[in-house]
Amino acid sequence: MRTAHIEFDMKLLAIDIGASSGRAVLGDFSGPKLKISEIYRFSNNFVDVAGHKHWKILQILDEVKQCLRAAGSQVETVGIDTWGVDYGYIGPEGDLLGLPFSYRDPRTAGGVSYVHKKIHPPELFKLTGLQFLPFNTIYQIADDLISRPWLVEKADKLLMIPELLSYFITGERVSEYTIASTSGIVDVELKTWSDTILNIVGFPQDRLAKIVKPGEARMPIIADIKRETGTTADSVYTASHDTASAVAAVPAEGQDWAYISSGTWSLVGMELPEPILSGDALRNNFTNEGGVANRIRFLKNVSGLWIIQELQRLWARDGKEMEFTAIAVEAEKAPAFKTFIDPDHETFLAPEDMREAISAYCRNTGQAVPEGVGQMARCVFESLALKYRHVIRLLGKVTGRSINRIHIVGGGSKNALLCRMTSEACNLPVYAGPSEATAIGNLLVQAISCGLLKNIEEGRRLVGESFRPVEYLPMNPVAWEEAAARFSGLI
Repeated sequence: MRTAHIEFDMKLLAIDIGASSGRAVLGDFSGPKLKISEIYRFSNNFVDVAGHKHWKILQILDEVKQCLRAAGSQVETVGIDTWGVDYGYIGPEGDLLGLPFSYRDPRTAGGVSYVHKKIHPPELFKLTGLQFLPFNTIYQIADDLISRPWLVEKADKLLMIPELLSYFITGERVSEYTIASTSGIVDVELKTWSDTILNIVGFPQDRLAKIVKPGEARMPIIADIKRETGTTADSVYTASHDTASAVAAVPAEGQDWAYISSGTWSLVGMELPEPILSGDALRNNFTNEGGVANRIRFLKNVSGLWIIQELQRLWARDGKEMEFTAIAVEAEKAPAFKTFIDPDHETFLAPEDMREAISAYCRNTGQAVPEGVGQMARCVFESLALKYRHVIRLLGKVTGRSINRIHIVGGGSKNALLCRMTSEACNLPVYAGPSEATAIGNLLVQAISCGLLKNIEEGRRLVGESFRPVEYLPMNPVAWEEAAARFSGLI
């Protein structure tokens, strides 16, 4: 990879908020390499109110202010990214109408039925390019129209969560493309709100703000927030969807690579110039989401480290506090290829006891039940690597492209065992890192907006020079071929 040879003198702030935690990451562009530092972290979760799960949006706003306080007057701009699909309503007077629902709230069953009676899923896919997920925004707003029409009637604008938080600090109602693309109401070809879908569903288009591209909109922060936090920054509408930011930070060149954004979920995909709306894409449940520089993130959701995190919680409850490194050490000691699971089986979505869920799955599929930390962790890691192999091969088939290497970014890139297994299973070189890809991608889009970078290609070269990926090469492909043949019977 070519050296970026870029020198700047500016600091930017990424506020990266996930469903369980958020943090402020300072990006220092004062030398030839990008330097980052986490300056504030906070927890996040939804709250149950009257039988529904809602985001503590005002508490999150307070944490955003704390992030701005932590950065002080040293940053030029700030950008906010979060998870997708969820939203809130702003009234004509600028007030928040109700608490935003969490995508984990089961309210959308009626909305799914309502939408699919009006527009069949294959037709919807052709318009939006999105995989079917029952919590997509389209089904949530359908539930609003059915269950609380007064909310839609009174609203001035619907804003996705990062847009809502940006509104609170700027007073501006803006929609950003990458987060809007997760909604199921954006035309995947035109990259604008779909008149067809909105008319069919019955949601007023004037409740939606104009869509801007990542980094296109830069707004001053309102005076009250500046006085309260000490910030002098402007707010940039970065790649507001966290996965879009993560993919923007993949230090890759060319077109022969796939990515795995690895965390609680694994997003396995490729970056494409145009969406793929074929029958193969629909049948295999791929999705076309918006990316930086008008690109499409063609990907498939795979369960990620959620299963290990749940096992980790149960082991801790039993008095075995174990970090991921210790779990990986135990997994390496266990015998290889003894037991597999399909990580995406509904059994593992939210069981009360993940150990029992794995044990029951193995019994039901005629396999030996893994015992102890090592065997159970090895089962999960090997199964994830084999599922990645399956999706990577589907990607090549559906896109018609050769995939010659895999880039793993996000927290999972620090898991050396899983990275090595992924390389072995896929029989491809794996390049792991950066682990802080979401915050870095957020910062890159801001840097382009500020004129510090020409484009995302220059940004990716900077990432490659600043955070050298770790290389993993396949060493034992034959054994993994045999394992893959067994695993294929489970999916």
